[in-house]
Amino acid sequence: MYRFLLTPRWWGINLFVVLAIPFCVFMGTWQLGRFEDRVQSHEQAEKQPDPSTRAAKPLDELLPVDKVTSGRPAVATGTYADQFLVPGRELDDRRGFYVLNMLRTDSGKALPVVRGWLPGSASGARVPAAPEGEVTVTGDLQASENARSKGVDVRGGLPGGQVGMISAATLVNLVPYDVYDAWVTLPEAEAGGTGGAMKPVPAAAPEGSGLDLKAFQNLGYTGEWFVFAGFVLFMWFRLVRREAEAVRDIALGLVPEDPAGAPEAPAAPGAQEAPDDPSAPGAADAARKAPVAP
Repeated sequence: MYRFLLTPRWWGINLFVVLAIPFCVFMGTWQLGRFEDRVQSHEQAEKQPDPSTRAAKPLDELLPVDKVTSGRPAVATGTYADQFLVPGRELDDRRGFYVLNMLRTDSGKALPVVRGWLPGSASGARVPAAPEGEVTVTGDLQASENARSKGVDVRGGLPGGQVGMISAATLVNLVPYDVYDAWVTLPEAEAGGTGGAMKPVPAAAPEGSGLDLKAFQNLGYTGEWFVFAGFVLFMWFRLVRREAEAVRDIALGLVPEDPAGAPEAPAAPGAQEAPDDPSAPGAADAARKAPVAP
């Protein structure tokens, strides 16, 4: 009854099932591993002391920024140069903007420094001037932002003097000097000027170190892949069952089989099949017996 499984058509179906189920199981297992890694990273981060409480180190010793060095106090010395405003940033459920200054160091590179946050719109805003002369800043180290970072504006079209993303790839196109692939945020408020006192911007947790939305997305994808595997197996059994029932009906003579091997639909009760060839035996008798319209 199940010899049809060896036909070319069913070879293709069987091959698809054999490949699809392991692939779905593999992808589901991989997504589950990603979720478990995020949970483990979150647990390890909670056991570690607050990065901001550790001793400050020179900037170059903490680069490149990773999950260990992110949030660590970094020390850099230089002079403030260009200033930019970063609009659309929220703090304490209020909308405002960051005040970002480029600190040119002796190495020739500039370190983006977020001096603070101010409420309101960045357009036409008056902000406190940056300190003049050589300064030494100590700020919490942060990795360059990307399109997935919270508050980032990737639409472009911002007025001059504003940037939507704190990133070396963005800032290097706006200034005539190299930029560190990192930035710092000052943990203490600066004295206010005509624009008012700026609030310090707290350091953000490193990406992928907490149970954020992405972690639960991984868990959701895990369930989806396992459901796909079960659905493929269910459909295969259903197709096999339907085919087996059709073969059984043909074997019992319930459904005639056409020359091509497919079941032939039964004729309606009382219907007579008219011969296709008028010269065939019995064709003339059938024509004489046919009723004539008045």
